[in-house]
Formats: sequence, structure tokens, C-alpha cells
Amino acid sequence: MVCGMSSSNAFKPPVKHGVGPSTVGIPANTSQLAIDFLTQKFSAIAREVWLQRFEAGEILNAAGRVMAPQDSLLWESHLHYYRSICNEPELPFKASVIFQDDYLVVADKPHFMPVTPSGRYVQQSLLVQLKQQLNLPELSPVHRIDRETAGLVVFSVRSQDRNAYQELFRLRQVEKTYEAVAGAPETSPHHPKFPLVHRSMMVEDSQFFRMREVASHAHQGTAEFNSETWIDCLEQLPMSRYILKPATGQRHQLRVHMNALGLPLVNDLFYPQVLRGANEPDDFKSPLKLLAKTISFQDPVSGTPRYFESKRQLTALP
Repeated sequence: MVCGMSSSNAFKPPVKHGVGPSTVGIPANTSQLAIDFLTQKFSAIAREVWLQRFEAGEILNAAGRVMAPQDSLLWESHLHYYRSICNEPELPFKASVIFQDDYLVVADKPHFMPVTPSGRYVQQSLLVQLKQQLNLPELSPVHRIDRETAGLVVFSVRSQDRNAYQELFRLRQVEKTYEAVAGAPETSPHHPKFPLVHRSMMVEDSQFFRMREVASHAHQGTAEFNSETWIDCLEQLPMSRYILKPATGQRHQLRVHMNALGLPLVNDLFYPQVLRGANEPDDFKSPLKLLAKTISFQDPVSGTPRYFESKRQLTALP
């Protein structure tokens, strides 16, 4: 960025094919060439792939100038680039839009679809599909759900409103209800009695894609717990149906809490143990039995009460 340039005048890269740019900062006084910096910074991406992106004009500097592979980065602060995946697998289903106005889009996401580009999916992600389908380049999710979870995701249409909606989630002013399928309560060695509130201290596991619970005294200076979920059992069948209302939003919170109760969710491939490798194909016939069913809040922009309900259903069978 040129010294003295205000953030309002800063270059904003365009959205291409529904994908917004990623940005990487450049260390001060580096003498590297652009191609060398990117191939070293992102070693998992082949040099040939970066050269293709340069050729397509998809590497830009802070001012928006298209970069060449041999350009020096001595006077550059950061680079913009566009993510793409060769031979991206195609998901056999689509999300549906259940609500749209000038402020919000609410989508009903299927299992296996990431909310934002991640892993093996870019064009197949919910955000990219909606940007292209609705022609809304500034569309942005105001919260997330796991790729394996189905159900409601709320998006902000206008960038100027995004923080107001995200603040609702940060301040826990949103009520969310999930449905899940797991073993009957009597199958748990802990013999839980429902309804109940489960609270715990959750931290990132040694396997970065998992979370785990720890004793609160293991973390000096922190609160006694950082995750809380109200849980009830609705149906006592061979596999039981549960309703879950999270008061907090830790990653994988509902999956970790149900597993801690001795009732791991049906088809959960991470808890209690990892059953699927990162590069293994998905089994679309065995989705995680977890659904983001309802969401409600007072709209901070329009001032109206909002309530949305997923049209998807969980079957009690695995």
C-alpha cells in the first residue's frame, strides 16, 4: 500500500467466478522474486500451478497491478491471489435459498458442503455457489457450520452490515437449535438424564482438525468453561433423536459434547476416533446426523425479528 493511502481508497480485488481473493503479506526488505516467494510460502502448491496463475493474471500487488513471476518483491507489502483447485470433485447436491432480502440471504446447506472455500472445494463451496447464483459479490457468511453438518447458514448481503450481524453471534444474541441422532441414553456408560446442560473447557487437539475437553484447572487464568449446550432427548428409538441448543460457539462443540456424554453422533468420523483420512473420498450415503434446524435473532439493521427453519430432515436410521 502506498504510504498515506487511506483504507477507503485501497485497491479491492474483484471477485472472479464467485471467488474472492486471498491475501498474503510479504516480509520487509525481501529480495525474493514473486514466483520464488509463493512457491516457498505455499510448498503444497506446485510451481507449475503458480506459473499458470501468473499467466492468467491472477496474482496482483497491493495497488492492483498484475504481477509477473520474475517481479521483485522488494517494494511490495502484500500479494492478492485467487484460489483454484485442479480436478475439483463435484458434489452431487445443491444448497437451497430459503430467504433473501436487501440485507440477508439464508441458505439451507446439504451435508458435505463447506460454507467457504477449504480443502478440496472452492467452486463447490456454499459461498462461491451463492455469489454466482445470486450475483452478489459482497455476500459473506456471518457464522459457520461444519462441512459435515447440514442446515441453516446466514449471509450478509452488504459489506457495511457484516459487523453488526457478526456482533450478534459474538454477544450470544442468536438462538440456534440443532437436531441430532445418536444412541439411546441407556447405551451411554455415563447414564445421562435429560434434559441437561453440558459445560466444558474445549481446546484444540493435537490433531488440528479435532477439539477436545480438558479439566478447567489445566488452563490457569481462564474461565471454568468455554462451551455450553442445552440437550434433550426427543425420541427413545433404537437410535434416539436429540435437540441441542448451544449457548456458545466452539468448533465441533455439539459433536464433542455428545461424545463426552457417551453418545457420539451417528456417522461422526472424528469423534470418538478418526475414521477417515483427509484425502479419502466422502461417503455421501452416510452423512453426519446433525442438522442446524432453526435460528432466530433481532435484526440489528432492519430492526425486525428474524426466525428461519430448515426444510431438511434427519432420518433416525444410520
